Formats: sequence, structure tokens, C-alpha cells
Amino acid sequence: MAEAGGAAVLPGTRRWRLLVAYDGSGFRGFATQADPGVPTVGGALAGALARTARLPEPPPLVCAGRTDAGVHAMGQVVHVDLPEGYDGDLARALTRQLAPAVVVREAAPAPPGFDARRSATRRHYRYHVWNAPAPYPLLSATAWHVAAPLDLRPMAAAADALIGERDFRALCRRPPGADAAHPIVRRVLDARWREAPDEDVRGGRLLRFDVVATAFCHQMVRSMVGVLVQAGKGRANAATVVGLLGSGSRAGAPQLAPPHGLCLVDVGYDQPS
Repeated sequence: MAEAGGAAVLPGTRRWRLLVAYDGSGFRGFATQADPGVPTVGGALAGALARTARLPEPPPLVCAGRTDAGVHAMGQVVHVDLPEGYDGDLARALTRQLAPAVVVREAAPAPPGFDARRSATRRHYRYHVWNAPAPYPLLSATAWHVAAPLDLRPMAAAADALIGERDFRALCRRPPGADAAHPIVRRVLDARWREAPDEDVRGGRLLRFDVVATAFCHQMVRSMVGVLVQAGKGRANAATVVGLLGSGSRAGAPQLAPPHGLCLVDVGYDQPS
């Protein structure tokens, strides 16, 4: 049995790398649930793979980032092991079954040793905020509507305080059974706000938060956006972020930003994949 990035590749199979985009609105996240009646991106994709490759049951999938319910993706990366004999147009066959909610943008045999999760060196998430007195219907499924005016300057300054290797316990949902005293260390490479250009937004601003890290913990980006929006309202600042991270506790964290504004944009790998 060969090893690929820590994941076993069974004899007689070949590993495929999929680049997947999806609208998370109708799904309970990416990860397949024990209840087959719960719609998930992974469940839909695995079912389509089984039909396409004529497998007796849906194959196991490994993704770069297990997005939560309602979260979208433009650049999710998935690997799956299929019989060596399969050589069809996998991206086209899967998209034909799953579009428009799920689209497989690319599908190709993976390089040796590739693992969608373990080989990834960085993840890039983007969060959209529609800042205007009234909602904007065409953005309602992909941006958080915040009616109060937001000042980007304190939001940007507070975002700077997130960059670096930090204990993010205060901004992460602790895994079940984990010790509350155990640090959850992640390395944030970049975090910045900007106003989206060239948008026909009519009466408001579409604000974009981009954050890149080597890895993220559960609800980390939504927690970040929650406190940064408070900074934009004048209710928090960079010192608030520093103090919150130093506390190691979620007790003082603002409410989570809703999931529908979040999108997994890209996953990076040091070697071609």
C-alpha cells in the first residue's frame, strides 16, 4: 500500500485532484454527515463520483478546508482515489450532474504524494460585507448586510493585529473534548480590508476582507469578521483584538459574522498540484 501525503493509496487506484466551486446555501457544509438525508457538498460530490466511475458506493473524499453550513467556495481542492482504469472527462461529467450549485472547475490525476489537506501550505478566505442602510437583493446570498456606517481605517488597523503566529482560542470554536487551556495556534500570513472596485452597488459599499493563513480553526474567519466589524462601528480597535487574543477565551468575543458572506477563494501548495 503506497502512501500519499499521509493518506493510503489503495492498489489498483489512482489519485485525482479536483478544483471545486459551490454555492453553500443549500448545504450543511462540506463534510458528509452520518444521516444520508442531510445535504452536504461532499455527499453530493461523492455520489456523483460513484455514478460517474460506476463504483459500488460513494468513495471517501479529502478536502483542503471543511467549510461550514452556508459557506461558499471558489477554489476548494479535493482528492479522491478512483480505479486506475477510469480515464473519462471527470470535470465535465461531475458538473453535468451537480451544476449550478456545485461545479468541478478542473479534474486531473494528482502528482505523487499529493494530499488535498496535508499538502496545502496556505488557505485564502474572503468575506463580503454589504454596508448600506438597505439590503441589496443581488448580494443577499453572498454578503452580510450591515446597516450602520463602517469606517475602514480602524477595521484595517485591527486586522493588522491578527497577522502572525497567534493563539486563536478566543476566535475559534473548541473541538469537542479538547482542553480549554490548550492553545490553538495558527499562523496568519495576511489580513486586509478593501472596498470592492467596479461594483454596481447603488447606494452602498461592498467591503471585502481577505485573510490568508497556513491553516484555520473552526469559525475562525467569521469570528475575525465579527470583531473587525465592531471596530468599524467604533466599538473596538486593534487593542481590543490584542486583548481578546491574549485572554484565550471566547467570553469577550463579539457575535459571529453569518456564514453566507464567507468564501474559500484559493488553496496554495508549495509544489505544482
